[in-house]
Amino acid sequence: MTRGLTWTKGSMATTLILFFLTACQHPKPELQLPKTDLAKAPIIPIPKKITPTHSAFALDQYTGIYTSSTESGIEGVANYLSEKISEKTGLRLAVNDTQEETLERMIFINQSDELAVDSPEGYQLYISKDTIILNAKTNEGAFRGVQTLRQVIPEKSNDTLNAQPIWPVPTGKILDEPNFKYRGIMLDVARHFFSVEEVKKFIDVLAYYKINTLHLHLTDDQGWRIEIKSWPKLTEVGGKTEVGGGASGFYTQADYTTLVQYAAKHHMTIVPEVDMPGHTNTASLSYPILNGNGKPLKPYTGTRVGFSTFDTGKDTVYSFIDDVVREISALTPGPYFHIGGDESLVTKKKDYNYFVERVEKIVQKHGKRMIGWDEVANARVDSTSIAQFWSSTKNAKTATIKGMQIIMSPAKKAYLDMKYDSLSKHGLTWAAYIPVDTAYRWSPEYYEGIDPSSILGIEAPLWSETISNSAELEYLAFPRAIGYSELGWSAQEVRNWDGYKARLAKQAPFLERMKVNYYPSALIPWDTTTIIEKD
Repeated sequence: MTRGLTWTKGSMATTLILFFLTACQHPKPELQLPKTDLAKAPIIPIPKKITPTHSAFALDQYTGIYTSSTESGIEGVANYLSEKISEKTGLRLAVNDTQEETLERMIFINQSDELAVDSPEGYQLYISKDTIILNAKTNEGAFRGVQTLRQVIPEKSNDTLNAQPIWPVPTGKILDEPNFKYRGIMLDVARHFFSVEEVKKFIDVLAYYKINTLHLHLTDDQGWRIEIKSWPKLTEVGGKTEVGGGASGFYTQADYTTLVQYAAKHHMTIVPEVDMPGHTNTASLSYPILNGNGKPLKPYTGTRVGFSTFDTGKDTVYSFIDDVVREISALTPGPYFHIGGDESLVTKKKDYNYFVERVEKIVQKHGKRMIGWDEVANARVDSTSIAQFWSSTKNAKTATIKGMQIIMSPAKKAYLDMKYDSLSKHGLTWAAYIPVDTAYRWSPEYYEGIDPSSILGIEAPLWSETISNSAELEYLAFPRAIGYSELGWSAQEVRNWDGYKARLAKQAPFLERMKVNYYPSALIPWDTTTIIEKD
């Protein structure tokens, strides 16, 4: 039963072996379990390798969850799994309870360095009739494996064939690791503000599909959404407006910390963005000394871009930026700080390049790695900085020549704010219509001749000009964000539209259970037979 495990805690191993030897001395009635095919399980993103063995693990009330260590990290992953199994099935599985004598099967989460994967996010999942073993090098890898396990648990129990409800989990082996290190979604909270609870829900759904980065676009012409204690008017003034003139809002530093911690619990990195030197009307409205376009300032609630700029020659501007980067960086444990840099249409080219070069040094001073939209590649930036390819292939290739890494976010393929089709309720069309198949059927590894070795990962941005609440956010994000998760995680050789379409169809019960207002694209044969009724 324990063959093949790499135990890291001898006492825990001994306890579990004795426990299961004792349990096996009391024969139980043979369970009636169906034949299964793990290779047909609707797992998204699709794993690197799946080997089915065509039997089933009987997940039921007699199952326990154990870990190779009781350290908070790995046990936290186990408690998370227990919570999610309860939400899906109603079962309440104990974690590391060696006194429970009625348990007959176990899920074992094991930390081991001896895995046939290189990535710290990689994992191995072994499912047999009486044991599920999840091996991972790190807590992060275990967390990714837990998402796969959640997805292979059936929606309905097999309770007509046995004395108690049983969820037959298909048996076999899964070997898995990500294609890209960086797999992100961007949420624009500047054009329209989204509350802490709305962002938490977004994180919950993204984590299920192994997204590991949430990029928050915190500032723009229409609003400033993060408290800066040394410059309080940014939120006193800039936190009161948004597109269309709605109620708006901002995150206190305590709110932002809550989001950072919630994301970390889901092994997700927050990337803060302060857009500059353009997209800065609200900042300059709050502190007119920053303004560089020489025009009168007033609150802006429209959607036009390119009219604002900081005064790139004024030292006060860089003192301001230093304070902003310092305060946000202190609250953000992740390695990145995004400076924007896009659509600075009224900033002279020489001034723009000078600005980016100075701000890069400020970001580095505060221990972060700079990310900027692809325009920043035209400045004399360090090779450690990252260009986010959204518009210009020329800029992206310039970045690779300089040794910079690239985040792939081409607008005509990856922008979540684009409409699905001409009938879409929300979204824009300036880049393209992006139906569900177009969103999936491209290869970020080989897009427009960008050197694959330069690609850090993929990110799908969701700009919020046309959306103002969680339901509208979800309408544009899902199901396309699910496809982007597969483009980021799964290798090109295991991806194909027909297989993905069939697996996506079976995501409907999860999305319904999470009360996600997804777009029910007619391109997908949605499986509504097992949908949980809404409250």
